[in-house]
Amino acid sequence: MKTALALTPIALLAGLSACASIPPDSDGIARAGIAQTAYVNGPKVTPLAVMEDSRCPVRTQCVWAGQVRILARIETGAGSQTTEMTSGKPVQVMNGSLELVETRPDRVAGAAPIASTDYTFGFRFTPGA
Repeated sequence: MKTALALTPIALLAGLSACASIPPDSDGIARAGIAQTAYVNGPKVTPLAVMEDSRCPVRTQCVWAGQVRILARIETGAGSQTTEMTSGKPVQVMNGSLELVETRPDRVAGAAPIASTDYTFGFRFTPGA
């Protein structure tokens, strides 16, 4: 019984880490992995799933650079919505635009597919005028 009670605070802290909002870095990009929430200077974004990763692998030549599509929950003061986000294509949110600007790790030719839990996404919010 004592062991179970001793582990409970650790389990609670582990659960909170996935729920905590991650603020933007000094470059203005807020990064989060699957099921993590990033605070992007206004909205909060939680990547839920990778729908497509067709990026050109590093050190290869491709006709098309490819793209990343994710399913994400976007939270604002007005509520939340689940939407598809595509790299390089801003989504209108509140009085500005939210963009998926970075996906890590890079794809590598001949390597195993990237596990969804290994992804980190970078988001930038640009307020409107």
